[in-house]
Amino acid sequence: MRRSIPFVAVALGAALTLTACAGDAEPEEPAEPTTEESAEPAAGGDLTIWVDETRQAAVEEAAATYEAETGGTVETVLKNFDDIRADFNAQVPTGEGPDITVGAHDWLGELTANGVVAPIELGDKASEFEQVAVEAFTYDGAVYGLPYAIENIGLIRNTALAPEAPATWDDAVAAGQAAGTDYPILVQMGETGDPYTMYPLQTSFGAPVFEQNEDGSYAAELALGGEGGLAFADWLAAQGEAGVLDTAITYDIAVEAFAAGQSPFIIGGPWMLGSFEGLELAIDPIPAAGDQPAQPFVGVAGFYVNGQSENTIAAVDFLVNYMATEEAQLALYEAGQRPPALTAAADTASSDPITAGFREVGAEAVPMPSIPEMGSVWEFWGVTEAGIVSGSLEPTAGWEKMVADIQGALDAA
Repeated sequence: MRRSIPFVAVALGAALTLTACAGDAEPEEPAEPTTEESAEPAAGGDLTIWVDETRQAAVEEAAATYEAETGGTVETVLKNFDDIRADFNAQVPTGEGPDITVGAHDWLGELTANGVVAPIELGDKASEFEQVAVEAFTYDGAVYGLPYAIENIGLIRNTALAPEAPATWDDAVAAGQAAGTDYPILVQMGETGDPYTMYPLQTSFGAPVFEQNEDGSYAAELALGGEGGLAFADWLAAQGEAGVLDTAITYDIAVEAFAAGQSPFIIGGPWMLGSFEGLELAIDPIPAAGDQPAQPFVGVAGFYVNGQSENTIAAVDFLVNYMATEEAQLALYEAGQRPPALTAAADTASSDPITAGFREVGAEAVPMPSIPEMGSVWEFWGVTEAGIVSGSLEPTAGWEKMVADIQGALDAA
C-alpha cells in the first residue's frame, strides 16, 4: 500500500483582492485593492490552527513570529491526521473548527463541494511555488490552499547493482536481469492491484485517468479507455506472463526484498527510505513502458482556510506572509522530508541528492485528481489491473468492462 504523508482572497467582498508579499522581503505599504503588489501583514488576529504531530513544531515556530510582529495569537490544536478531513467537514458547517488546517490537496473536491474552504488569491506569489503545487490546489479556476510539500514516487535505484539509470522500462528489466537478482524490478501490486504505483506506466501509453484542463485541473471526462488504455492492458498481460509483474508482490514484500538487495530497482516514494538504510541509492525518473513520458501522481500538502471563519483576513495574512517563506517551508521539509512547494526552499533542500531526485520526478508529474468523481474510479481500477496481470481477466475485455463500470458509477453519482 502507499505510505503517504499526513497532507485565500477569502470572501472579503467582490471588490477586494488580497495579494501576498514575495519571499522574505520586508513588508511594503498596503496595496490598493485591485493591484498585484505585495500586501502588508495585517494587524494581528486570533487564530486556531489544526496540525498533526509532524507539522506542529514548524507551524508553532512561524506562529511565534506572527505573534511577535502582529500582536495576534495563534493556538495550535494537535490532531491525528487521519481524523482531520472528517472532523473539518463535520465542524465547519456548525460554526466550529479551526481557522486554518493542514490537509492534502486531493481532499479539495469534497471540501469545495461541502462549502467548507475558502479560495486564496496568491497573485504574483503563485510564481514562487512549484507549478505542480499550485495546479494541485486549483479547482474550477480558483486556488484553494497554500502548498508546502510535494510527494511523489520515482524509481529508487541501488547503485551498487545498477550504476546507470535505465532509459526505458525494457532497459530497466534488462539491467535487473543482468544484475542476477531475484527480481529485475519491484513494483508493489497485491491481489487488489495498486493503480497509484502503476499510474506512470499507464500514462506512458497515453491513457490518463481523466482529461486535464489548460490550468492543470481535471475535467470529469474519463481518458483511460481507447487505444492507449487497451495497449496498456495488453502490456500488463505480457508483463504478468513474463513474471516481471506479480500480484504476489505486496508493499511489504517489495520493500523487504529491495532492502535485502534482491533487486536493483523499486518504484516507490520517500516513505520507503527508512527501510533502505545502508544502501547507496539514486532517485531516477520512472522509465516509460509506452512511447510517452511516464507521469506519476503527485500529492501536495498544504493549508486550507475555513470557509466560514470570522478571521479570514488574519488567516490569509498568516499563511502568505509567515508560512510561505523559505524559513517556514524548510522547517516543514526537515520535519517531513518531502520537497518543499516553495521553489526557493526546494532549491535549498535539493542539496540532498535524494530530495533533488524526487523533486526532478515530481516536476514532470501530474496532480492526483481532486475532483469528486475520482472516488468512483478506485473500486474498479486496481482489481482490473491485478486480474489482467494474473491472467484471470482477458486484457481487452477486462479493461473495457472496467471503463464501462467506472462510467456507470459516474453517471449514477
